[in-house]
Amino acid sequence: MTRFDRRSLLQGGTALAATGMLTGPALLDWAKAWAQQAPWKPEKNAQLSLLRWKRFIQAEEDAFMELVANYTKATGVKVAVTNESLDDVQPKASVAANTGKGPDMFWGLYSLPHLFPQKCVDVSDVADYLGKKYGGWVQSAQIYGKSKGKWIGIPVAYNGNVMNYRKSSMEKAGFKEFPKTTDEFLAFAKAMKAQNTPGGMALGHASGDGNAWVHWCLWAFGGNLVDKNDKVIINSAETEKALNYAKQLYESFVPGTASWNDSFNNKAFLAGEVHWTNNGVSIYAAAKAQNMKEMAEDVHHALWPIGPVGKPTEFHVAYPIMIMTYSKFPQASKNFISFMMEAANLDPWVEKSVGYLTPGLVAYEKNPVWTSDPKLTVCRDVAKNTLTAGHLGSVGERAAAALADFIVLDMFANVCTGREDAKSAMKMAERQAQRLYR
Repeated sequence: MTRFDRRSLLQGGTALAATGMLTGPALLDWAKAWAQQAPWKPEKNAQLSLLRWKRFIQAEEDAFMELVANYTKATGVKVAVTNESLDDVQPKASVAANTGKGPDMFWGLYSLPHLFPQKCVDVSDVADYLGKKYGGWVQSAQIYGKSKGKWIGIPVAYNGNVMNYRKSSMEKAGFKEFPKTTDEFLAFAKAMKAQNTPGGMALGHASGDGNAWVHWCLWAFGGNLVDKNDKVIINSAETEKALNYAKQLYESFVPGTASWNDSFNNKAFLAGEVHWTNNGVSIYAAAKAQNMKEMAEDVHHALWPIGPVGKPTEFHVAYPIMIMTYSKFPQASKNFISFMMEAANLDPWVEKSVGYLTPGLVAYEKNPVWTSDPKLTVCRDVAKNTLTAGHLGSVGERAAAALADFIVLDMFANVCTGREDAKSAMKMAERQAQRLYR
């Protein structure tokens, strides 16, 4: 049996994890030792339920469920995990918040806790414990996690929403590297379509991929939903430029993207129907897992092109977890969240997810996954680089509602598909936003 001294325990097994020692029985031994020293003690007869987004990488889910199993063995607390698609987490969390019934914890997207901050347990003690132990939280995590000075959610990790492309197709189209500006990107999209290796990005109600790319585009041209005082400013010349650019880009998309959700582009890319799209690194991970050697070798990743604003406007998918105030087991829930974020668990989890998850704690930027495979390095700093929901404005309840209502995404879809011209689409979005921000 592996023995742990107090110093190794308090470091969360970091040194042991780095040497690869914490696997199998050793990891379970660590979990049991951790449970004895944990700051939060589960309530008597505690049993937890968690609803989380459905995995895109099987190895990520397997690693998470191993973590859950070790937690139960170490503490005796059973954790029932339910998986839902990205688009279904928010409505189910909202129903639970309104009815006071449902899972103890929700693990969702972006600023989900801010839809009902008063229904979220204060987890400032958990955030402080983890922050002090693991180098502090990046700025975006603090913005997403806090409401009125207290933490209402713990930003577990981010999904780096980056450009996925087939290198061979790109080079055949005459590009030595992925475009770095929006003008080059448009030329790239046209050239790729012309040689019958087109791309596409979701314009349906895709909470992750759809929201990510339209906000990148809006911000790249200087458009914003609201200003720093939360005044609605979506109806602007900058927004109109972004919409007109997106429509030109859309003309090079494969047909059907207006109805894509978050899984469609993965499937289309792996099937060879598109040769570029925006996504996490799950396409690459899936190609490797399915022994699609040629595909895996050909897939590469890049950061988003820079627009007229002259600086990056990346929008990556945050994954915050929250505890509901109706839960009968808040201490057990805090205990579980802190357990899952310890290095002995999170480091191997990140590695097994093939870099799909980028933690919001600074210490985890040293995880070897970011340098062991150059194709994954692009995701190392996404937690630091991402803009947040609301961007210039607050990330509170209204910004969360704007994302959940797909105000910006629908505006872009209306213009790209020809349902509305730019001016009318902006006016529609303006009216919707003003109802939220009044």
